[in-house]
Amino acid sequence: MTVRINEAVQLAEEHLRAYPNEEINDMPLRKWEGETRVIRNNKQLEWALARMEGESLLGFDTETRPVFKKGHTPGPPNLLQLATADRVFVIQLQHVKLENGLAELLASKDVIKSGVAVHDDLVGLKKVCQFSPQHFVDLGQISQQVNMQTHGLRNLAANLLGFRVSKGAQCSNWARDPLSHKQVIYAATDAWISRELFIAFQKLGIF
Repeated sequence: MTVRINEAVQLAEEHLRAYPNEEINDMPLRKWEGETRVIRNNKQLEWALARMEGESLLGFDTETRPVFKKGHTPGPPNLLQLATADRVFVIQLQHVKLENGLAELLASKDVIKSGVAVHDDLVGLKKVCQFSPQHFVDLGQISQQVNMQTHGLRNLAANLLGFRVSKGAQCSNWARDPLSHKQVIYAATDAWISRELFIAFQKLGIF
């Protein structure tokens, strides 16, 4: 499975322009409202991997506990989120290991993993387990290649999906156990949007 980028695509001006915060803030607020499963033990992980078997496209994201002290670097991700068409898995990495099937999925050439700014996510995951990422699509990088002025997830959602997403839980404690309902929805929404944006890029002829 290969994702080819059509850099010659002619995009409408509405997709090439910048979207100021004032305009985004006037858009309707959306969040993931479908089924979300928080995965925190190996039995649940086994169930989740079985549900993702055969999927050709997954929305991908991670969350890492923020560091507020100068000179300190973030640790490995606390969460890995993967979205199918009808379900989002929020996987707590302090409870399950990447080696138990997740690393294999992330290294699969048969599944596209779509996200924004995925490089840092993958660097963080490799601190936990060494694997060779395959078929990751960074939508932020691709938006730059086709001369769009929106590159982050929030701005791309406004541009291509016509709504805004809340970033209120972004700097919360992702090592918290259990996660709050607000954290779970935030994490699931980012993975869902990452998948929806890939489909929106497809419809524009970028893929």
